[in-house]
Amino acid sequence: MITPWPVQRCISNQLLRINRAPYRPCYHHLRPSLSTLSGLRYRLLHNIMSQSGFYSLKATLPNNQTYDFADLKGKVVLIVNTASQCGFTPQYKGLQELHEKYKDKGLVVLGFPCNQFGGQEPLDDAGVAEFCTVNHGVTFPLMKKSDVNGDNTNEVFKWLKTEKSGILGLARVKWNFEKFLIDKEGKVVNRWASTTTPVAIDAEIAKLTHSTPEKL
Repeated sequence: MITPWPVQRCISNQLLRINRAPYRPCYHHLRPSLSTLSGLRYRLLHNIMSQSGFYSLKATLPNNQTYDFADLKGKVVLIVNTASQCGFTPQYKGLQELHEKYKDKGLVVLGFPCNQFGGQEPLDDAGVAEFCTVNHGVTFPLMKKSDVNGDNTNEVFKWLKTEKSGILGLARVKWNFEKFLIDKEGKVVNRWASTTTPVAIDAEIAKLTHSTPEKL
């Protein structure tokens, strides 16, 4: 016996509704998991981009040669914007002490002379190098004088400020001798204001380099 077409259509529609019904709750049940997965993917991608971003940076040395951050892989890096005629200039000594203490344990200290704060770095690159050597015994690398704020911000500080904001969530560098600490994976783990002395961050550097902090 042949089933009339209207009856066939009715039966087919009922079966279709029955077959679809069990899948609806399963689909909705999975949606939070998919959302969570998307969040994990975003964080993973951000971490990868941050790490590769740091190691893709370049700075310019006083002799106009390129300082390639790809050479810093596996290192703990402390980056500071400096000036020779600032009330915080004596921090050069503390930075040099950190350099001497942890350089063989994986720390690299980098100075970025800048004249944007009260005109407190009037010296040219040769003058900065001489001042730091004679007065503070600095042997860690100093970059070519450059801006850390504004349209001409060097690419290193542009990246650092994007990765780690400062006081009140502001990205802008506030004064000389702000400090950025980068771990061995190329991630900015801390940022300190000018008032934070080098000795105050010794313990955190010791932790990242797996060293025992000592009194400077």
